[in-house]
Amino acid sequence: MKRTWMMAALLAATAMTVTPGAAQDGAPMAPKVFVITMFGDEAKPWLANENLTDVIKVPGLSAEYPEVHCGTEGLCHMTTAMGFANAASSVSALVYSGRFDLSQTYFLIAGIAGVDPDDGTLGSAHWARYAVDGGLRHDIDARQIPAGWSSGALALGAKAPGEKATWGSKTELFQLNEPLLQRAYALSKDVELLDGDAAKTYRATYGKGPGSAAPAVSICDTLSSDTYWHGQRLADAMAELVKTATDGQGNYCTTQMEDNATLTALQRGEQAGLLRFDRVALLRTASNFDREPEGGDAYTSLKARSGGFPLATENAYRVGHALTADILANWDRWSAGVPAQ
Repeated sequence: MKRTWMMAALLAATAMTVTPGAAQDGAPMAPKVFVITMFGDEAKPWLANENLTDVIKVPGLSAEYPEVHCGTEGLCHMTTAMGFANAASSVSALVYSGRFDLSQTYFLIAGIAGVDPDDGTLGSAHWARYAVDGGLRHDIDARQIPAGWSSGALALGAKAPGEKATWGSKTELFQLNEPLLQRAYALSKDVELLDGDAAKTYRATYGKGPGSAAPAVSICDTLSSDTYWHGQRLADAMAELVKTATDGQGNYCTTQMEDNATLTALQRGEQAGLLRFDRVALLRTASNFDREPEGGDAYTSLKARSGGFPLATENAYRVGHALTADILANWDRWSAGVPAQ
């Protein structure tokens, strides 16, 4: 009797709810592209503009976003909920659900971020080469740091800022596949980006560099941290951590709250033989600056209504769509790997 009850409970727990159009024979879906967003406003343009009629409930996803949406052409979409814990848990639930054959799937992480005004502006879009976890570090309050230190942030095990870490979790640094990165950029660099009057007015306070220019698409790096930090001094410390972690090769331009967690879950999926990590692309669009303008106040900057949020959510779709649409339309070329440009 106990065995029967346990089997019934297991079947109930793993049951899949599918609404119109999805396969009913229990065979795993094999998406060509899986888009990962982190919260509802990032998801809206994908759900509004793509024909994702199949709705699949997957156990272990966030209670706020419990469903995967898929279309007949091979595009699927999920939302993780914000932060490291949600991102890692939700992506892991997806990977090990048994609902999907991900062995040939391309993944696009597409979300909003803060941006360094030396590298981008409100509404700009940035494909990442490196993702660095800025939360895995030692911290000493700036009021107590030794004389001569640039900040109180230093790599794990390091004796001073700017020194390499001597221990860690092996999730501090990810490098994305360069051919996929270059192909994504080539396909999207000329996409028309949404801009707005409020953003134009606000970005004008950031001098004459990239921060005050019109939004554009570029390649640079991203910094992950559950802590939503802000301000020039913290930005300088984070930039130093990125340079140290990447042996001087990295230049972070965007900062966000999930990517190293999402990438860790996807890497574990590859290690389990379920997907290919070299088919992961990472896109972040700028909803706000990560620091105050010169002569400004960090707290005022943190709370500012810059007009960047609606631009970032829309442009993440526009730029990401340039990649996903090409993969879907030319699957005969993409299925074997990233096509040569």
